[in-house]
Amino acid sequence: MKVPKTLSISIVSLGLIVSVSLTFSPGGTEEKGSKLHLSSFFQKKAVTIAVTDSGLGGLSVVAEAVRKMKEARIFERADFVFFNALFSNEGGYNSLRRREEKIRVFSSALESLERACRPDIILIGCNTLSTLYEDTRFSRRTKIPVIPIIPAGVEIIVRGLKDHPGASVIIFGTPTTISEGTYPRELEKQGFAAERIHGQSCPELESFIENDPRGDETEMLISGFVSEALQKLPSPPPPLLVSLNCTHYGYSLPFWEKTFTEAGVKPLAVLNPNPQMAKVLLSPKYRGRRPQTEVRVRVMSMVKISPQKIDSLAAWLEHVSPETAEALRRYEHQPSLFEWKGYIAR
Repeated sequence: MKVPKTLSISIVSLGLIVSVSLTFSPGGTEEKGSKLHLSSFFQKKAVTIAVTDSGLGGLSVVAEAVRKMKEARIFERADFVFFNALFSNEGGYNSLRRREEKIRVFSSALESLERACRPDIILIGCNTLSTLYEDTRFSRRTKIPVIPIIPAGVEIIVRGLKDHPGASVIIFGTPTTISEGTYPRELEKQGFAAERIHGQSCPELESFIENDPRGDETEMLISGFVSEALQKLPSPPPPLLVSLNCTHYGYSLPFWEKTFTEAGVKPLAVLNPNPQMAKVLLSPKYRGRRPQTEVRVRVMSMVKISPQKIDSLAAWLEHVSPETAEALRRYEHQPSLFEWKGYIAR
């Protein structure tokens, strides 16, 4: 089976549905001929980069991007804004009954993000929201380049399945990510058989990870979801790739590795697309053109972030990007950040 070197996936950007070939190799941006042009982005001295998520998992994307941006020294200044698109601590997008409600709320959040931050590029550091993006009203009219995380996730799975022709993959994700079926659909387009692709929904896991990524309850839930996923496979299971397709899951990476080990299964690899996202911001053509890059980070949230969440996640972020950890500690609480109640049926 011949697999292309780059990932072709339909996304919406610049107001059009386009086929984009993105290379997420070190320093990669877009392939020649792609309609998602970032050349004007790289011509700027200072840029504003927005990352959005339906919770705090996308902060890990920000942290990786900040670290790599400082190393690349492409811009004089890079302002990162993490825009929390979560609308209620009582229940997020996965709790909404209708898909149309999820789309309208997310579109409203993106409209607010554009008005408040005027970003040069938006990264959707969330698999759940990435599956909804192309159906939002915002996607049909924005001129801002918008990069969902799903191409990065699909690309590393493609690479893993290509390197291990006898392997299968378990895709762990939120109920929305799994029910949308985007990953299996894109992988099958690449020529991989459906029986090699297995999805496992992990309801509420992201909430437990936010509260304590190293806690006993988080470990218990991960163990339960891994056990459920393995029960769906033949015995003994085939060689396995494990793909963590919720940005929160990487915070608890040791638990995933431990749980599979205890189940007597050694995955070929545990795949995490979060670090991959930053690579679209890094072009080898411009690397090192500045003596240094000044980096600033803001965190904006409509919902209150509890001290427990801040402490637990900041401790993880500190090792990757102290600037991101500090931005979380002094986050901007804006209760009227975007409208959402009018888009949800009562």
